[in-house]
Amino acid sequence: MNLDLLKELCETPGVPGHEERVRDLIAREAEGLFDKITTDPMGSLHCVRKAAAEGAPKVMLLCHMDEIGFLVNHVSDKGFLYVQPVGGFDPRNLFSRRVLVCTAEGDLKAVMNPGGKPVHIASAEDRKKIPEISEFFIDTGLGAAAKDKVQVGDYVVMDEPFLELGDKVVSKALDNRIACWLGLEAIRALGDAGRGAEVHVVFTVQEEVGLRGARTAAFRVQPDIGLGIDTTLACDTPGVPDQDRTTEQGRGFGLHLRDSSFIADKALVGEIEAVAKAKDIPFQRTMLRAGGQDGAAAQQSAAGARAVGIVVGTRYIHTVTEMADKADLAAARDVLAAYLESL
Repeated sequence: MNLDLLKELCETPGVPGHEERVRDLIAREAEGLFDKITTDPMGSLHCVRKAAAEGAPKVMLLCHMDEIGFLVNHVSDKGFLYVQPVGGFDPRNLFSRRVLVCTAEGDLKAVMNPGGKPVHIASAEDRKKIPEISEFFIDTGLGAAAKDKVQVGDYVVMDEPFLELGDKVVSKALDNRIACWLGLEAIRALGDAGRGAEVHVVFTVQEEVGLRGARTAAFRVQPDIGLGIDTTLACDTPGVPDQDRTTEQGRGFGLHLRDSSFIADKALVGEIEAVAKAKDIPFQRTMLRAGGQDGAAAQQSAAGARAVGIVVGTRYIHTVTEMADKADLAAARDVLAAYLESL
């Protein structure tokens, strides 16, 4: 398993609207795997593998490149940075974080904290409060000189390394660099087989702020089948009732049936289940009460498409400790390659 590539993907910064570094890395890795590679006006990377015959069905894998992060909206006279989120954060996970401020002139290491009193001088009531995201600020250590280096619109990501912990991998950006890895590794595993369909692996932009790149990309491709490749919740941890687990790590890839954005095509679910069973690839059916993913954009574009999600259960999503199981990664890769080969 090529975890070096996953590590590089996870540690390359790219928030909604600023995915260019991730796109450049993927384009480099995609050379030789596809027949045609282009970038659309929104910045999504379209990688096409032609079919053996004209009129073959079009299958689209949607793999979003962006991670949640922030955009700088103000730099104070003293050099403190204030930010707006791009993606969903729980403020409880933002205390005392190391961050990377990405500017046109280079990256700056910095720290993020909320405004207010430290514990030594805070009252009991102060310590109970959870600040709003707007109350957090970033300190580069440069003081007023930060005004000369950082401008409104520069972006910020969490600054945490990729880790392997036993059978798990941990990163601040498994959502959704896992999908970027799968989009490349599934085609690599497919090799010369599977030319029965025209395969479009599209690495999309701005998913975390509303499936924006996927909508325009899917309208361009107009696929017959859309596979939304993503992470999903794995709440197989203390404090969560069994019925809310969504997935359990180590039990295979997730066959995603429903969330707020779409309901999967029933026949397509059955087809992928049949492939997984025939190849002895472990899987689990998954649904979410809320949230959305790029498969919905493929399903609802132009005249519509049959769609389903292929997902990997991930603990602690939208934190710097996102954790996935290596066996589940392998299962997702294997079922994608096997399904494309079956066509």
